[in-house]
Amino acid sequence: MATGRMEFHADTLMQHTNFSFVLPNDVEMEEVFDKSHYEREPLNLILLHGLTGTDTDWIYGGVAQLMAIQYNVNIFMPTTGNSFYLDKGYKGRNNASFIAEELPAYIQKTFGIEMKRENTMIGGLSMGGYGAIHTALMYPEKYSACIALSSALVVRDVANAPDSEVGGVLPAGFREELFGDPSKLIDSDKNPEVLYRRIKEQGKEAPFMYIAIGTEDNLLPSNRLFRDFLEDEGATFFYEEGPGAHTWQFWNEYIDRGLKKVIERRF
Repeated sequence: MATGRMEFHADTLMQHTNFSFVLPNDVEMEEVFDKSHYEREPLNLILLHGLTGTDTDWIYGGVAQLMAIQYNVNIFMPTTGNSFYLDKGYKGRNNASFIAEELPAYIQKTFGIEMKRENTMIGGLSMGGYGAIHTALMYPEKYSACIALSSALVVRDVANAPDSEVGGVLPAGFREELFGDPSKLIDSDKNPEVLYRRIKEQGKEAPFMYIAIGTEDNLLPSNRLFRDFLEDEGATFFYEEGPGAHTWQFWNEYIDRGLKKVIERRF
């Protein structure tokens, strides 16, 4: 297994940025519980951090190395700051474009790993859960599946209840910088619901979505609303809740459950 951290100049961000990686390229088979995962080529997973996090979170707090070994998955974990993985529409702040386009191109050039829709997933926790859903639906041609844990699906809270516990997690000026005019937010492409409807209208295939949230998490109501939306739209997804709060204990358990479910359904 190869692990490391790389720094490179990202044109979309107009700065040097980091990503960590885990590659199961020389795993000892006695470490693997289900060896059938090694009867295929490795899959790829872009795995996103949460608010205030960085690319090393899934290494030090999470179980990225264990997941790479057990499921034969190349895992790449980028840093984009507290950006919610959104594009601002100009060079220097195009975070979605970085995740979906520039980073995979750099990985392919550097490691010789082909990042095709058929073998690539995106996932994340909290802000990164929102980022995974949003990026997967913004770029459905890039990902077969999405794993979203404790997702910060805060669009409706920011637009309609900015002083609530969820809506007010960011300072007002920061919220507006990220999401723009609150009165236009629900109908904007920052809303995953808008992106999903766009995919349907264009006749494209949406990525399979695995969504999990803890029953003690204050983001539970917004995740249930998104679940209900997906059900009404006839989307292909799997949703589950379980005991837990907004913690690594929950994320480490459910990234394993999510990978298992996604690989069963898509690969």
